[in-house]
Amino acid sequence: MGTISLRRVAVRTPHPLFADLNTVIGPGDRVGLIAGNGGGKTTLLRCLAGITEPGEGEIVRSRGLRVAYVEQDMPPNLLGLPMAEAIRRALPPVEREAQAWRVDVMLDSFAAPAELHDRVVGELSGGWQRLALIARAWVTEPDLLLLDEPTNHLDLAKIQLLERWITQEAGDTPMVIASHDRAFLDATTTRTLFLRPSSCPAYAHPYTKARALLADDDAALERKLAKDGKEVDRLRRNAAELKNVGVNSGSDLLQKKAMYLTKRADSLEQTLKPAHAEKAGDIRLANRGTHAKVMLALAEVKVAAPDGTALFTVKKFDLFQGDRVVLLGRNGVGKSVFVRMLLKAMSGGEVAGIRASPSIVLGYADQLMSHLPERETPHGYIAGTFRPGDQRATALLAGAGFSVDMQRRPIAQMSPGQKARLGLLALRLIEPNLYLLDEPTNHVDIAGQERLEAEILAHAPSCVLVSHDRSFVAAVATRFLLIDRGRIEEVEGPERFYKSLG
Repeated sequence: MGTISLRRVAVRTPHPLFADLNTVIGPGDRVGLIAGNGGGKTTLLRCLAGITEPGEGEIVRSRGLRVAYVEQDMPPNLLGLPMAEAIRRALPPVEREAQAWRVDVMLDSFAAPAELHDRVVGELSGGWQRLALIARAWVTEPDLLLLDEPTNHLDLAKIQLLERWITQEAGDTPMVIASHDRAFLDATTTRTLFLRPSSCPAYAHPYTKARALLADDDAALERKLAKDGKEVDRLRRNAAELKNVGVNSGSDLLQKKAMYLTKRADSLEQTLKPAHAEKAGDIRLANRGTHAKVMLALAEVKVAAPDGTALFTVKKFDLFQGDRVVLLGRNGVGKSVFVRMLLKAMSGGEVAGIRASPSIVLGYADQLMSHLPERETPHGYIAGTFRPGDQRATALLAGAGFSVDMQRRPIAQMSPGQKARLGLLALRLIEPNLYLLDEPTNHVDIAGQERLEAEILAHAPSCVLVSHDRSFVAAVATRFLLIDRGRIEEVEGPERFYKSLG
């Protein structure tokens, strides 16, 4: 098991994604890779895998180092294969027969049901496809494992399964993990590397502690910059005064001192680089408010699957103004069906047992942002739907992180992260007083998640939320509804549910 060293590595496209990256990754290291959407995480992983080369610096690998890179999407050529066969084909052809047992061991580690082993990859859920990609990488017995957003498409049970595998079964194999899931990073990583355009700070701690240390360092840098800026001004004032006195008195000595102070000021000014600022896009929410105390009243609401199978019954539940309710439950228990019923009732439809306040102005978004018109452009959508005027629409989109060029491209061509920012901008412009959000932090980078949390806490809107993001839930939720074994009940917190997944 070897190491990989990075020396002054930088990538520019043409603007710098990251620069001055220096680190060594070796046995036992599990490095969390942090950057905003488009900040260079995938680019760096591809450099580490040897797929591409950095623009500057060098990457030195131990001789014979075997690197396995798990991309975000399943390669199209594997979609028609059974899952076990797709994993087996990661092995060299001469080893596939003799080493096929390793495939079964890997699938057992991920608790894959036997009936899934022979199911075609294209028919698997997104979560099982992600785990199959990780299994493909692991059966090759790599010396370094690179994971690009490994929790995408995983439900909470599979996320916790993956956490246990990384921390308990993967041994000392070093890993680099690019992820927006803060709780996952805290559970699985030992170090944190922040990618920034001018430098890349690193800390020997998981994300939450590293983020606090980074904030302290950024604040200290801001104070130093302010102090040095004042010193530059003082030096220039003194230099100007000495120069004037020297000229008027004919003193060469004073003029030389003035030149010396000017050079000191110039030298110090060159070090005054602005502190880094996260570019999350201008994620904002609004809450137009309402006089209604009860936003939703539910009584004897029967929730059933599309085929009519009874799932659970809501005996009585009231959603009060300012409540932020999170729906907890495993996949398949009926959360999505229940959300669709609430959506219909809050949109003016009739649903037996659900009474919605007439004052509700609904803001709804699902994890795919399916309410966005795919054929429209961001500018056309914002300008045509909300009528802010052409210039104002351009400014709003620019604030949300969309360049003028990007504003004119079809929404269908946007990345999931870009669609998420556009969907959240649209919610703000609706000015709802009740939000119904299904996995709102999916595809939103960490800076954006933190901004979204801050906006929810600042505006205190009423919300019904479905989320697998444990950090987000802990930050914003005030009430919890747990759906389990055909029943729904209000619980004090999510801990019991999380523990049941272990």
